[in-house]
Amino acid sequence: MVKYIDKKLAYSLLPERDDNSNKGSFHKILNIAGSINYSGAAYLSSVSALRAGGGFLALAAVNDIIPRIAPNMPEVVYVPLKSNSNGAISDDNVINELNDYPVISIGCGITTDEQTKNFTLNVLSQINENQNIVIDADAINNLALSKERISLKNAIITPHPKELSRLLNVSLDEILENREKYARITSQTYECITILKGHNTIVTDGEEIYINTTGNSALSKAGSGDVLTGIISGLLSQKLSLLNSALLGVFIHGLAGDIASEDLTKYCVLASDVIDYIPFAFNEILNME
Repeated sequence: MVKYIDKKLAYSLLPERDDNSNKGSFHKILNIAGSINYSGAAYLSSVSALRAGGGFLALAAVNDIIPRIAPNMPEVVYVPLKSNSNGAISDDNVINELNDYPVISIGCGITTDEQTKNFTLNVLSQINENQNIVIDADAINNLALSKERISLKNAIITPHPKELSRLLNVSLDEILENREKYARITSQTYECITILKGHNTIVTDGEEIYINTTGNSALSKAGSGDVLTGIISGLLSQKLSLLNSALLGVFIHGLAGDIASEDLTKYCVLASDVIDYIPFAFNEILNME
């Protein structure tokens, strides 16, 4: 039976915010993102996580891009990574403090460079049972390029149809014609939560299928998926479950796009605008009648 993610469900999933709390009351987030040509992905996925309620976020990114984005993200801590000759993450990087972060996101703008692929697979293989991870964009593509089968038991994976086509080695047309089927297969195969992005985004744990009711063509812009990754990471840091973070995250992301398009039209909304409208989406859910 298909269920729908609506405002009533979103309200029931909102994490509690105790007034007697501090940044340490929430899980720390490590966002592994960006490369020389995709510094914006690192910015969008980081700021949106904090905007969605995260208390502490560290961005692991190649040294080359940190000076570009740091002035616009004073709230973020930085973990510099070595880059290779292509300006992507080198595979000789080791994040010694990886286990210190209960929430990790990886993939936004990191590229599918061979060394970055090796680095990505190494990170994924180190995730322990006390950590949750959001896997997006090029991290999904790197998984598809790998012959290894890595357990994603503590993961939310967020492919668009083309990325899922690569991951499952199924034609894009077949994915588009059977979205619910292949979203469920992905969750069952990798033991993860799957978010299959698109109009009426699908969320599944391999058993139940949820369809999102928010969002419009305003979100069909570069960087929109990076914002979604950040929102979900921010919700995970507030100790929501994987499934509930996915459900609430796609609803808030879509609702922010809906509200932004009312002011800016569906033509003119940028991914960075969606971040600015996240508070309005929260406010609409909180004031649900």
